Amino acid sequence: MKCSEFLKELTDYLDGAMDAQTKAELEDHLQWCHNCYVVCNTTKMTIEIYRGESQAYELPEDLRGRLRKAIISKCKTSGTS
Repeated sequence: MKCSEFLKELTDYLDGAMDAQTKAELEDHLQWCHNCYVVCNTTKMTIEIYRGESQAYELPEDLRGRLRKAIISKCKTSGTS
């Protein structure tokens, strides 16, 4: 299976809406393809956070400050501030 084929099936995979053979092929692909593993895992975590299935955690103050500065800087350079 190629990465492009995996990405086409990702939504159905995460929804559990596929046949057993296709699921097995996708899971085999995830075993050796780090990039698709990262995309799949990140997408799954994003869905869990959006649905409220993941527990939120407090960011350390220094990290929150750095993120805030980075976002403000990006907004200023893109003209969206």
